[in-house]
Amino acid sequence: MDVRQTIGWNLRRLRVAKGLSQERLAFEAEIDRSYVGRVERGTENVTVATLEAFAKVLSVNVSELFAEINPENAKPPGLRSGRKQKAS
Repeated sequence: MDVRQTIGWNLRRLRVAKGLSQERLAFEAEIDRSYVGRVERGTENVTVATLEAFAKVLSVNVSELFAEINPENAKPPGLRSGRKQKAS
């Protein structure tokens, strides 16, 4: 797996673990939502500034985005589609 795919895999894993949609991550990191999708697919060369923005929103160190992937692990699942229910 190349570095771009590793970053994308980890970004998705961390984003889903935090319960954030691509749209919410992009909004909070002040990045275009479609760019987040391209990063997660491993098709975008990411700048250090963008990695820092993602890490800040996800409350992790930038190094977490470079964590090695076990090739036997399944792809991180997506979030359930649709809007979240409002809290009562």
